[in-house]
Amino acid sequence: MAIHPTAIIADGAKIADDVEIGAYSIIGANVSIGSGTWVGPHVVIEGHTSIGKNNRIFQFCSLGAVPQDKKYAGEPTRLEIGDGNTIREFCTFNIGTAQDVGVTRLGNNNWIMAYVHLGHDCQIGDNTIFANNATLGGHVHVGDWVILGGFTSVHQFCHIGDHAMTAFSSAVAQDVPPYVMAHGNRAVPAGINAEGLKRRGFSPEQIRSIRNAYKALYRKGLPFDDARAEIETEAASGKEELAAFVRFFAAASRGIIR
Repeated sequence: MAIHPTAIIADGAKIADDVEIGAYSIIGANVSIGSGTWVGPHVVIEGHTSIGKNNRIFQFCSLGAVPQDKKYAGEPTRLEIGDGNTIREFCTFNIGTAQDVGVTRLGNNNWIMAYVHLGHDCQIGDNTIFANNATLGGHVHVGDWVILGGFTSVHQFCHIGDHAMTAFSSAVAQDVPPYVMAHGNRAVPAGINAEGLKRRGFSPEQIRSIRNAYKALYRKGLPFDDARAEIETEAASGKEELAAFVRFFAAASRGIIR
């Protein structure tokens, strides 16, 4: 291990042999760090925190601190970080609470820019990009391939579906369906993330199908239940790209942006 002599590693921490830890970083007793991970200087990793392989964690991050929740009473909740993530300067990720699943999770291959906050019990998928100062309240769920613009704020308990995207300074107070772009305070729909879908290999037919689903939700003047039924019928006919809508509708908790 390449551990700077000024770093403080508590007894009990489980650190792979090739982990690098920079000057003045502090690693708690209930922390595990996987192979290939680099931890910069002045990082604090505490609590029951597990970090996977090949992550890069930049200076002044605080990972695994107790939740900013007055109900928290010292329960042994967790923070779990997967593999291949980049976590830039001054990010703050809190452990979960007993009132939810008790775990805050960040998946794999996420690009997390400076000053991002993940509140307690957030569940983040894979291959996301969170631009500077994106802030997530507690219990927020974010799917795969989501992009959050800088200074995006997400209200607690909101869900953001796969491949969705927010503009900078968006204030998300309700659920954002998959593939949808959102902007504004409060955030409203602004079309689908067509360019992102092209880059990820979606066919023109699949993108057309997603556009039609968007029209059902936002352009036809349908009540939500009718739009949902139309999309679920299309998904059942074999349009796999619409399965993300079906999963999203089943899990959504705050009502979708309209």
